[in-house]
Amino acid sequence: MDVRSNAAPVIIKRKKIIADGGHHGGAWKVAYADFVTAMMAFFLLMWLLNATTEQQRKGIADYFSPTLPVNRISGGGDGAFGGDSVFSEETLAQNGIGATSTYTSDNRQARGDQGLTSAEPAAQQRAVEDAAFARLSDMLTASSGESLVPDDILQHIRTRVTDEGLVIELFDLGATVLFTERAQPTRLLEDLAALIARVSQLVENDMAIAAHVSARPVTLIDNPVWDISSERANRMRMLLEEDGIASARVKRVTGHADRNPAVEDPMAPRNNRLEVILLRSA
Repeated sequence: MDVRSNAAPVIIKRKKIIADGGHHGGAWKVAYADFVTAMMAFFLLMWLLNATTEQQRKGIADYFSPTLPVNRISGGGDGAFGGDSVFSEETLAQNGIGATSTYTSDNRQARGDQGLTSAEPAAQQRAVEDAAFARLSDMLTASSGESLVPDDILQHIRTRVTDEGLVIELFDLGATVLFTERAQPTRLLEDLAALIARVSQLVENDMAIAAHVSARPVTLIDNPVWDISSERANRMRMLLEEDGIASARVKRVTGHADRNPAVEDPMAPRNNRLEVILLRSA
């Protein structure tokens, strides 16, 4: 007898399981490490640019330069350094850029100073000029208790040291003025000019002269402030030359009109002033 069963057939399914497929590889770690390294190099570069001088940056750039242009000053010869010591002037061939100065000294070699130029002479010159300017300022303003200026005109003088040089400012004060009419000097200004000329003989710096005037009413059709300031600056130049200042020392004479007031009120008499500037040599 044929026996048939009503049971459903059994189907077996087999799955392949990959045990190490969960972390998707580690390539991102390499990319992240490269990014962090690049950022660290970038911030290091920013710090170096801020912490070094122009001469030092020039030396670093020359060190990594792929070429060596011919120059009297050199950083090396044909070999790795071209000599026994990278700082030795006797053993290095002088045919590139980036070495010590052309005329060096033993103590500079010992320190290993490098670069095309040195900032020391300029800094020393500036220090000498600052000391001279301070001495002249004391003589003019009695800051140290001694002054060549009589008490009645001392209040008309202000001095300040700037990057341009020593600025000696002379100004109107109340009814006591430097000029009458347009550019006619008063006895006060003549005395001040003689004093400045005498003090300026103590140094050899060149000079510049600037004149400022107070503003005029805006209703004027022909505003004379430019002409007046120019005439006053030139008149001050003539007074200084009459008192012994060589004309070659005066390098600039400028009229600024009312464009740079000394006080908030542009029409105040305090804005009528002269500036005699002892210019820095460099």
